[in-house]
Amino acid sequence: MSLDYILINILETLLRFLPVPCKTGLVRVGNPGPQAPVLVTGNYHLTVLRLKRALRGLDAHVLVANSRGINVWCAAAGGHFTHHQVISALKTSGLENLVNHRTVILPPLAATGVEAAAVRQKAGFEVKWGPVYATDLPEYLKNGGLKTPRMREVEFSLQQRLEMAGMWAFPFFVLAVPAAWAWWPKMVVPLAVLLWLLPLLVFVLFPRYERWLRPRPGAARPGWPGALWEFIRVPLMMWGLCLLGLAAAGLAGIFRPGFFWLWGLTCLVILMFIGLDLKGSTPVYKSATHPDHEFQVVLDREKCRTAGACEQVCPRNCFEVDYDRRRTLMPRAGRCVQCGACIVQCPHDALAFRDSRGRRIPPETVRTYKLNLLGTRQKPV
Repeated sequence: MSLDYILINILETLLRFLPVPCKTGLVRVGNPGPQAPVLVTGNYHLTVLRLKRALRGLDAHVLVANSRGINVWCAAAGGHFTHHQVISALKTSGLENLVNHRTVILPPLAATGVEAAAVRQKAGFEVKWGPVYATDLPEYLKNGGLKTPRMREVEFSLQQRLEMAGMWAFPFFVLAVPAAWAWWPKMVVPLAVLLWLLPLLVFVLFPRYERWLRPRPGAARPGWPGALWEFIRVPLMMWGLCLLGLAAAGLAGIFRPGFFWLWGLTCLVILMFIGLDLKGSTPVYKSATHPDHEFQVVLDREKCRTAGACEQVCPRNCFEVDYDRRRTLMPRAGRCVQCGACIVQCPHDALAFRDSRGRRIPPETVRTYKLNLLGTRQKPV
């Protein structure tokens, strides 16, 4: 692993809340021939960098389509990475003259925005949905495109949690430390330590409090006191740990007792900012600020023809398709992140959202209107 690769990973991880675009177009990995696989991704620089590294030692074409420099999942959900961008990239790349097959492999996290049927109809390429993580591509390609259940599922590993902690800490650090330097220089070092330590505390301990974020099956929507408690209980738990640490530091003579509440309130402010969208900072929960987080995916069994697209694109492995008995089941429906990928890709419109009032949001609405940053569905420009 080169030093350049490590430094770019660190820098772009800290800046991952910003779009970081790279050049679009066709990239050759190794020495691809006419039978080489074609992998499509967005033009978020860190994604392309990691994808190329995952494919080392293989021969493949990588087609980078325009996602406005945003990662695939966020870009697809927001309408910035759709079949329109993929079709445009396919038609302008000259790919049809380089390969003698008509199959492209896309990450399933793009399935919220890229309609496979439209790519087939308008560009003549069949879409296969690869594994969730690029690191699984060598095994996936070696096995002829077969995915294990593990390859279908997003996780929130320790590495991902550390990256998310860095993403939260860095903007706090950049904004707060210069101000502290100008007004109160003696506070710079302890403030800098807190700004990095608290996000680490929140995300490293995620497995310990995750059950508090998980909605109870069949539970009614809470009123405002209950909703407020759901929002503040994790930050308050973390704040309690911070107060214990501060108390221990005060007793050890690290700082004067009078600073206890100053640092305590500083910790509370930082933790509340992180808690604004704690669920949305994970890949395993829908943002609590989006109305969609209350939706349920419902299956119309009369329309279902067991096409299997739902099983291929679901990032939480909620579906099981029994092709022999022609049945589609959702044995892990409680893990759904309401991304809508299964609804977008179902060729028979057998899936839809149902809101908390029992109203049905039809597939065409989910396909046409994408989520903006506030969680409101609107038609992409």
